[in-house]
Amino acid sequence: MGHGHGHGHSHTAAGKNKRRLGIVLALTTAYLVAEVVGGLLTGSLALLADAGHMLADVAGLALAMFAIRFAERPATPERTYGYYRIEILAALCNSVVLIGISLYILYEAYERFRNPPVVQSGVMLAVASVGLAVNLVGVFLLHAASKESLNMKGAYFEVFSDMLTSVGVIVAGVIMLTTGWYYADPLISAGIGLFILPRTWLLLRHAVGVLLEGTPTDVNVAALREAIGSVDGVAGVHDLHVWSLTSGVNAMSVHAVLGDHGLHDEVLADVQHRVTSKFKIAHATVQVECKGCAAYETHL
Repeated sequence: MGHGHGHGHSHTAAGKNKRRLGIVLALTTAYLVAEVVGGLLTGSLALLADAGHMLADVAGLALAMFAIRFAERPATPERTYGYYRIEILAALCNSVVLIGISLYILYEAYERFRNPPVVQSGVMLAVASVGLAVNLVGVFLLHAASKESLNMKGAYFEVFSDMLTSVGVIVAGVIMLTTGWYYADPLISAGIGLFILPRTWLLLRHAVGVLLEGTPTDVNVAALREAIGSVDGVAGVHDLHVWSLTSGVNAMSVHAVLGDHGLHDEVLADVQHRVTSKFKIAHATVQVECKGCAAYETHL
C-alpha cells in the first residue's frame, strides 16, 4: 500500500480581503458612535436598534479581522492543520451575538408598542441617511469576498443587514415626521429583528456544519467518487471523506483499490491531479492499496 498528499491553494479566501475588511471596519466604527449619540438624542428605538446591530457588526468585523490574521499563522506540531478553524469560530460567535441582539430588539419593540414615546424624527432621518451611505460602501467592498469565505459572508451579511435596516429607519422617520404616527418606530424595529433572525440562523448552521466536518456544499461527493473510480488502474473506491478546514479550504481522504494492471505511482499521481484540478479540494490524501487490503484495515 502507498499513499500521497496533494495540495491546492491553501491560503484562506478571507485573507485576500483584509484591506477591504479594514476599511469597512473603520467606517462602521465611526458611524456606530454617531448612531448611538443620535439614538439617545432623538429617543428613537429604531435608531438604537440599528446601533445595536451596528455594534454587533463592529465586533463581528473586528473578530473576522482577528481570525484572518490568526489563521495565517503557520501549523505547529500541536496543530498540524494550523489555525484555519479560527475563522469558523468567528462566524459562529457572530451569529450567536446577532441572534441575541435580534431577540432584545423584539422585546424592546414590544415594550414600545405598549407605550410609544415621541421621537425626534428629523435628527433620526439625518443620522440614518449617513448610515445608509456608510453601509452602501461596505456592501460594495465586501460583496465579492462574501462568495469565497464563510467568515467574509458573515461580515458581508451584517453590513448588508444594516443597509436594509437603515432604509427601515429612514422609512419610519418619514412616517413619523409627516403623520406623527409614532408606532412606526417599534414596528420598523420589530421588522429589523425579524429580518436578522432567519439569516443569522442560516449562518449559524453553516458554521456548525464546518465544525462538525460536514461535506462542503461546493463539493459533489457522488461526482468526486465517480471521477476517482474512472481513473485508469483504479478498481474500486472506498473510505472517501471530504470536509472543510475553513471556507475555501476543503480536504479529502480516500482509499483507491489498484486494478490488476494498474501501476501504483501512476494511479496515485492521476487521482491526486484529478481531485485537485476538477474539484474544490485544497488538500488530498490518497491511499492506493491492493485488492483485499480493506479487510485488514482498522477504523475508529
